[in-house]
Amino acid sequence: MATQHHSSALPAPAVSAAYPMARTGYGKRSAPGQQARARDDFALLPTRERYVAGFVDHLPDGAAMSVKQLAKQLPLYGQQAISTALKALSVAGHLRRVRCAVGAGDETRWVFRTFWSRTARDNEWWTTYLTTETATQTAAPAPDTALPSTEQPPAPTAVPPQYIPHQALDAEPAPPAEDTAPARGTGHTAPEAAPSPAYLALARLGRNDHRLGLSAHDCTTLEPLAAQWLDRGVTTDYLTSTLTAGLPAQIDSPAGLLRRRLIDKLPPRLPATPSTPAGTPTPTPTHRLLVECTDCGRPGPPEALPDGLCHPCHTADSTGARPSPDATQIAAVKAHMANLRDLLRPV
Repeated sequence: MATQHHSSALPAPAVSAAYPMARTGYGKRSAPGQQARARDDFALLPTRERYVAGFVDHLPDGAAMSVKQLAKQLPLYGQQAISTALKALSVAGHLRRVRCAVGAGDETRWVFRTFWSRTARDNEWWTTYLTTETATQTAAPAPDTALPSTEQPPAPTAVPPQYIPHQALDAEPAPPAEDTAPARGTGHTAPEAAPSPAYLALARLGRNDHRLGLSAHDCTTLEPLAAQWLDRGVTTDYLTSTLTAGLPAQIDSPAGLLRRRLIDKLPPRLPATPSTPAGTPTPTPTHRLLVECTDCGRPGPPEALPDGLCHPCHTADSTGARPSPDATQIAAVKAHMANLRDLLRPV
């Protein structure tokens, strides 16, 4: 049973009007049925958690919920402290991080949300809510709205202007345009082969997580392995989410790690489905939410992540110690240390 902390917490700073909103399909989402705000909200939480919870509670829906962004707005604590506080708030029943597949066929992509509840909920409530269609619709991004009738679309130009989605303040900058200088000795532009979807999926990993930054040579080397995944019917979003799930805290060789995952986690080849008669309506795919571990980001169904934590993180949180590394991790560390010693050895 939680005990009340009598030490007064510092008031959370007011939410700035310029607080960045997340990209469409990401950010905060409020859970239904919350009680009205009161002075004793979060009174049972420690000082740091009360401070963070009070700030998050006043953020609007769709606000950016990354640890880095919250640490910028809460100067009393760094990113590690904010991450630990969010984990404690998940255990206390105030938040869950989820991912949801939207779209159909090749257009399917994953969107991410952080569900927030001012009123603490137990695991049964979160499991019931996150398995309902209501939660899935709430997590899905809202459709883009059309321009008002009073606004006129821009006049067409030789090169159409690039469209920037609304509230995409934390989006990656657009890559520079390809060089279109004419080829030497000719009077026209030299055509370049467009990169394959497998190559692009590998190249974008470093933008989503700096630990997985690959060189152009690495992307070319791993491209055939990634293409085998796409040949078996998976989407690039499925490939990306599988390669980035449950990453270790430090990655010394991103190319070696991704090569191992591309080989070990290769999905099975499914038999071709029999053709359906023309005119048969295609059933609408049913998408469900996957809960992400608040600590390590490993996805799973709601019932498999009590307190918003996967089994290894939940065990570490209960015992206060991380599970011991397996033999593969120990061998990798020893090999890395031996390599460092060889590099430091005088010639």
